[in-house]
Amino acid sequence: MKSSNYFLLIFLILLFSCSDTPKKSKKEKKEIVILIQPFNDIKPERVRFVTAEIKKIYPNIKILDAIDLPENAYYKERKRYKADSIIKFLSEKTEDGFITIGLTSKDISTTKGKIKDFGIMGLGYRPGKACVASNFRLNHKKIDEQFFKIAIHELGHTQGLKHCPEKTCFMRSAEGKNPTDEEIDFCQKCKTFLKNKNWKFNSI
Repeated sequence: MKSSNYFLLIFLILLFSCSDTPKKSKKEKKEIVILIQPFNDIKPERVRFVTAEIKKIYPNIKILDAIDLPENAYYKERKRYKADSIIKFLSEKTEDGFITIGLTSKDISTTKGKIKDFGIMGLGYRPGKACVASNFRLNHKKIDEQFFKIAIHELGHTQGLKHCPEKTCFMRSAEGKNPTDEEIDFCQKCKTFLKNKNWKFNSI
């Protein structure tokens, strides 16, 4: 072997042995933060209950100070608040990496098909940065438990979940009624979907 080739070989060995080539790691998805935005009309103890129940499923939560409902959302003819306008208001306040859910005791509504003002329990765009839940139409004997189920349903929509055919799933369609007493959890399919969205389910 010629001396020039020999020195070239030694140089290459030293070059590659000393060079630090870090392994490329998969970029982890950032865990979202759920912001609980109570409006001034909702009872603080109701907010605490709903928050505690959501934390059993998704622990990364922060409660914000209560604020007034946006004036432009009020529909004077029916003395209701337009859920779409509330969501728009909340979305504009919500930064990337966060989702905001508004909690209210006021009656809320949206346009559904040919019905201009359809009363609802909650609304969340799929996907979206904000949603809203109301306890106005709930059974007052079970209001806290039902309120939580409305809230978690709307949060599911913000993540991209559709309505689910499983009758015991939080994501079932209300179909103009209140089926929350039959709901017990996310079904396995919906739960897997949320896990892929980096939801960290707690074991209950």
